[in-house]
This record gives sequence, structure tokens and C-alpha cells, in this order.
Amino acid sequence: MALWILFHVVLLFILSPSNANHEGDALYALRRAVNDPENVLQSWDPTLVDPCTWFHVTCDGDNRVTRLDLGNAKLSGRLVPELQKLERLQYLELYMNNFGGHIPAELGGLKNLLSLDLFNNNLTGPIPSSLSKLSSIRFMRLNGNRLTGKIPRELTKLANLKILDVSNNDLCGTIPTSGSFSKFTEESFMNNSRLEGPELMGFVRYDSVRGCN
Repeated sequence: MALWILFHVVLLFILSPSNANHEGDALYALRRAVNDPENVLQSWDPTLVDPCTWFHVTCDGDNRVTRLDLGNAKLSGRLVPELQKLERLQYLELYMNNFGGHIPAELGGLKNLLSLDLFNNNLTGPIPSSLSKLSSIRFMRLNGNRLTGKIPRELTKLANLKILDVSNNDLCGTIPTSGSFSKFTEESFMNNSRLEGPELMGFVRYDSVRGCN
């Protein structure tokens, strides 16, 4: 009887979903990609199957990651595309660190994300147009980085977006004014010296602004 029970336990383990493993792998990929002088990620042990026991990680009742809270943790390095594996993630809080490199386009796959806070880092490159796939997003704060290029017009389709802040970057072109962007004030876009003001439909073509690449 004991062997029979053991057989079923092993079989259940083999056939059970490996979401926790995938999410643990994704988080550990981030740990490997960053410098952590304060050892805030010390509890992120890849030998533990369940990342819900790690500090700064919050999970739901199904042991799926819903929050990553690493704001002001003195981390540096790069964000990793593996974060897209956190399928139920709602809050990605990585503000006030020293992350560099580009914002991974793969973050657009986080369908349940409500808040994307990457402000006050050292991120470069364009704002990925793939962020327009974040249909649930309410708060997107990318201010205080070194982002370049145009503001993707696709972002105007984010019907649930309540707060947008892309100030204090090096963005260029014109400011979209349609869709969800109609309610954002100038403060959302200030201190981008190459932005040429709100888009005037029929007067200023989005794709014809000089000095924007």
C-alpha cells in the first residue's frame, strides 16, 4: 500500500503544472542579470521550487506571482525578457534603481499587468510599441530615464490607462492626443527637449518631425 501511494504521489508531481518552476526560472534570470550590492535578492534560491517564499515576491492563492516589489533597492544591470513568463503579474515595481539597457519588448506579454513603474533608472532606447498590448494597465511611469525615439501611437489604445509619465527623457516627435492620451496633461511629457508639442491632426504629421529617429 505504501508503494502504491508513493507511486501516485510521484505521478501527480510529474503530471502537475510547472508554472512555479517557470516563474522561479524567470525571476532567477533577473537575479543573474543584475548587481545586488545590498543582497536584497539573497532569498531568491533556485533550489526552491516555489518562488512565493522569496522576499519582495507576492503570489496569489494559486502560488502564481502577482507582484514584484524591488523599488529603491540599489540594483543595477539589465531587465530580462524572461519576465514575460510571470503571466499573472499585476505590479512590476522596479523604480529608483540603476537599471540600464532597453525595456524588453516582451513585457508587452504581461496581460494582467496593472502597474509598470520603471521610473528613475538609466534605461535607454525606445519605448516598445508592444506595451500597447497591456490591455489592463492603469499606471505606466517611465520618467527619469534616457529613453529616445517617438512615443508609440499604439499606446493611445490603452483604454484603462489612468496615469502616464514619460517626462525627463530624450523623446522626440509630437505628443499623441487621441484615445487615452486626450486626458494627460503636459506634466506627463515635460523635459523632453526634442518633443515638439501636442500633435495637431491635419497640421503636424507624426512621421515628419525633424531630428527624430
